[in-house]
Amino acid sequence: MSTKTLIYIAGPTGVGKTKTSIALAKAFDTEIISCDSRQFYKEMRVGTAVPSKEELAAVKHHFIQNKSVKDTYTVADFEKEAVKKIEELFTKKDTLIMVGGSGMYADAVMFGMDKFPEISDEVRNQINVFYETHGIEGLQQLLREKDPKYYTRVDIHNPVRLLRALEVCISADKPYSSFLGQDREPRNFVSKMIILHCPRAILYEKINARVDQMMDSNLEEEAKALIPYQSNSALRTVGYKELFPYFNGAYDLEHAVNEIKKNTRRYAKRQITWFKKYDNALCFPANTSIDEIYNLLQDD
Repeated sequence: MSTKTLIYIAGPTGVGKTKTSIALAKAFDTEIISCDSRQFYKEMRVGTAVPSKEELAAVKHHFIQNKSVKDTYTVADFEKEAVKKIEELFTKKDTLIMVGGSGMYADAVMFGMDKFPEISDEVRNQINVFYETHGIEGLQQLLREKDPKYYTRVDIHNPVRLLRALEVCISADKPYSSFLGQDREPRNFVSKMIILHCPRAILYEKINARVDQMMDSNLEEEAKALIPYQSNSALRTVGYKELFPYFNGAYDLEHAVNEIKKNTRRYAKRQITWFKKYDNALCFPANTSIDEIYNLLQDD
């Protein structure tokens, strides 16, 4: 059995994963792998709550602002790069910390990925044009036709998930769901999962306060600079997609901010649902001391 351990710190957005991951990495004298799919992009600092300069300096982080919104970067790309980096780091460390609320990206690292066909630029562009023309409702209807089984499982309000499934359906001329559950490449390390939680009302208060802080930290200006790339998949994310209609005059800034708060709360709710599937995870209140978490991990 492998003596190398990857500790994944999960939980909904705003719960305090960054603070906990840094403190735990210090306790283990190790480094951090970020699996937050929104924090990969160097142009999206404010709206993705990237750790501060002080936090990044406290512990070595990987996969933070290492890509551009101009890049096409998939979960498969991340899995390949992250596993390579993890194996490299395990030559000098016995324990690594992974943190982030993007459950699909974390699963890809811990458990491997299903094998899908290559997607051509032609198909990807075709689906993107369809999305721009017909909106998310068009994607939902098309996926219902192409893969009714997966339609019942996917978050139909997440355009990135819908686009990915449709790319596979069209490229392979087979349902996306037919590729799920195949043999996956085994990992050479053990994964342990920590889920942080706090009462829903408190979490929502923290989310609302963080959005206000983002606006005070010039999120509006950051998003405005990204208008030329608003159709890129990286920008179809909470905190940015609500501001683009405001820039176009569809509604005022107050409405845009309220939409960001509402959609962030909805995203947190979906994350909570996703993390319930981890039966073997250790669950802690967000204010649990690092000593307690560290000791339980040592005993587990």
